Order: sequence, then C-alpha cells, then structure tokens
Amino acid sequence: MRVKAHRDMEIDFSNREIILNKVLNDLDNLALDFIKILDENAVKYVLVSGYVAILFGRSRSSEDIDVIAEKISKAQFLILWHALSSRFRCIITNNPEEAYDRYLADRAPVRFSRGEPIAPNMEFTFPKLELEQWVLDNAIIVRLNGNMIKISQIELQIAYKLSMGTQKDIEDARHLYRLFKERLDESLLKLWLKKLHKEDMYDKYLYEAA
Repeated sequence: MRVKAHRDMEIDFSNREIILNKVLNDLDNLALDFIKILDENAVKYVLVSGYVAILFGRSRSSEDIDVIAEKISKAQFLILWHALSSRFRCIITNNPEEAYDRYLADRAPVRFSRGEPIAPNMEFTFPKLELEQWVLDNAIIVRLNGNMIKISQIELQIAYKLSMGTQKDIEDARHLYRLFKERLDESLLKLWLKKLHKEDMYDKYLYEAA
C-alpha cells in the first residue's frame, strides 16, 4: 500500500517495513553516515523525535538528530569512538573516556558533528527511561532509498510529540498523523496518549488534522 506524499517522496509498505524514496537532505545524509558506523560496530540504535517528522517530509530546520543507543561498555564505546572519529568529532569533549564517564554513564547525551562548529549534529545517548528502552527494543525499519534505518514506532512518536506541547512538536505530530492516518492503529495511538497523560490531545489537535 502506498500513502499520499508530496511529489519528491514516495512511501510504500512491505513486510512490516516502510519503503521510503525521496530526495535526501543534509540531515538524511548525516543520519545515514552516522548509523552506518553504528551498524558496522553492531551498536543497536533508534532515531527519535523531530528528525522522524523531517524524514517523512516535514519542512522545518533542526539542529540535531536524536539517537538512542543501547548501553554499551566503556571498552565498546572507545572502539566506537575510534570508528566515528574518521568522519565525526565530538563537540562536547575531545576525551572519549570523559564522554563516557561524565556524560553517557551519567545519562547525559554527547553530540557528534562532521567538524563544523555549528549544527546539525547527532545527539547520542543511552536510554534514560523505561519508555526509551522500549522504543529501542521496538524500533521499526525504514528503507530509505535502499538504506536501512531504525526509527520510533509512529503511533508513539505522534503521542510523544503531542505531549511535548510546543507548537513545533504539535505540528510534527500532525504531519505524521496526516501522512500515516490510513496505516495507524488509532487504539494504540490513544493508548500511548493515555500513558503520557495527554488523552485530550487527540481531539484537540489530531481530529481536525485527518
């Protein structure tokens, strides 16, 4: 089944995967380059938050791409840091042990860029909440121009963005809702809104977006 999208993007579904073909933007290329290194080092990850809406055609700027990765050991992280250093640099610290001990182990993110002093960058973190671990364990696959990437479940992504409450987040949620409405599990979406204590958001922001 194909969902309606704009002229520069086609979305199909096959075997529980989303097949997405589009003209890649700078954030797409940044994400693909970064997660290729994660995959090569067998680090489990999921892309979440604002980039998911941008991935599917939402036209807005973003300073970062949020990636939640499985909690790995310091030894594994040092290997990953070395692999990343050929294409990226950490913009918080030049010391990989400090990045792990002071930030990641303390549930704070570290940021990687291609070397430019200004965004965009990859915000890399370990799961801090039970929900984030669930998202990591239940990521869905998108085939982006033939490249595999893993993102948050769409129903949860919509509910989460609504729960954030800013205009930007609400518009992200509405964009995803309009795009995937025919494929969404509405009962699951409402369940996530209930879990996030935002049940009223459905009628307030999504009903008219259909």
